Amino acid sequence: MNDIIRQLIDSSGFANLTVNNVIMVVLACFFLYLGIKKQYEPYLMVPIAFGILLVNLPLAGLMAEPAGGSPGGLLHYLYQGTNLGIYPPLIFLCLGASTDFGPLIANPKTILLGGAAQFGIFAAFFLATALGMTEPEAGAIGIIGGADGPTAIFVTTRLAPHLLSAIALAAYSYMALVPIIQPPIIRLLTTEKERKVVMTQSRNVSQTEKIIFPIMTTIFIALVVPSATTLVGCLMLGNLIREIKIVPKLTETLQNAMMYTVTILLGITVGAKADGDLFLSPTTLKIIVLGLLAFAIGTASGVIFGKIMYRLSGGKVNPMIGAAGVSAVPMAARVVQKEGQKEDPGNFLLMHAMGPNVAGVIGSAIAAGVLLAFFA
Repeated sequence: MNDIIRQLIDSSGFANLTVNNVIMVVLACFFLYLGIKKQYEPYLMVPIAFGILLVNLPLAGLMAEPAGGSPGGLLHYLYQGTNLGIYPPLIFLCLGASTDFGPLIANPKTILLGGAAQFGIFAAFFLATALGMTEPEAGAIGIIGGADGPTAIFVTTRLAPHLLSAIALAAYSYMALVPIIQPPIIRLLTTEKERKVVMTQSRNVSQTEKIIFPIMTTIFIALVVPSATTLVGCLMLGNLIREIKIVPKLTETLQNAMMYTVTILLGITVGAKADGDLFLSPTTLKIIVLGLLAFAIGTASGVIFGKIMYRLSGGKVNPMIGAAGVSAVPMAARVVQKEGQKEDPGNFLLMHAMGPNVAGVIGSAIAAGVLLAFFA
C-alpha cells in the first residue's frame, strides 16, 4: 500500500514542480490578473497567460512532440499555426476588414508620420546588436517598436523562434500600456500651443478610392519589398472585402468570428512557448528593456516628425498625431484624441490620428519585410 501511495506521489505534478515552474505559474496568474481585472488587452492577454500556465504545469505534456508511439500534446499541433506563420497573416486579414483606410487616403501626408514612427524598430536593432545579440535576434527584438503583436510574432518565428514567448509578451504588454507610456512622451516633446492646434476636417473619400487603394498598395509594396507581401497582402485583402460592400457576410465573419478564433489560438500557443527554463533568463530582461526603448523611440520620432509638419504647414498640423504612427490600432489614435481634449475639450483629433495609425500598420509590415529580406 505504501508503495502505491509513494508511486502516486512520485508521478504527480507536485513531486515534479521546479522553482522555474512555480515562478512561471505565479507570472501567469499575474498576467491573468492584468487581463481580467485591469483589462489590459484581455482578448490576447488572457489566452497568452493561460498558455503560460498550461505549459508550466509539470507532466501535462501539452507541448510534447510525438515520440515513442505517443501522439504528442494538443498545443504542439496548434502551435504549428504560429510556427509556420499562419496565424499572424490571418490576424492581418481580419484587421484589414475592421479598418477604415479613409483618413489615410484623405490625407496621404500622414503616411510619413507612420513611417517616422518605425524609427524605433531600427534604433532598437542597433542597440540589441551593441549588447551582443545576433542580427536576427536584434531584428526580432526591434520589431517590438512597431507596437504590432502579430507582426512581432511573424518576424520572430522566422528570425529567432527561441525568443518568441518573451518578444510576444513584451509586444502585447506595451500595446496594452499605450495609454500609460505615450502621454508623458507626447507632453514632453510638445508645447501647450502645439497641443491645442485644431485640424480642419478631411475631405470625403469615395468608395472607388477605397477599392483602388488596397489593390494598388499591394502591387506597389509587393514589387518594392517582396518579403512584406504576406502581411500587407492579407491586410489589403481584408480591407478590399470590407470596401466592396457586396460580401457583407465575409466582412462580418472576418471582423468577429474569425478574428476571435485566430486570436485565441495565437495567444494560447504563444504563451505555451514560455517554458520557465527558456523564459527566465538575462536575455528576457534585455528584450523587455529594449522593447520598451523601441516603443518609446518610435512614439518620440513620430511626434518629432509631427512637429516638423507643424512648422512646414504653418501650424495647421497638430504634432501629437505623430504619436499614432505606431501601429497599435486604434489605441494610439485614442490616446492622441484624449490628450487633445485635455487641452481643448472641443478638439477632435481621432480621425486625423487614424491616418498615421493605419500608416503605422503598413509601415511596421514593411519594416518586417526589410528585416526578413536581410536576415531570414
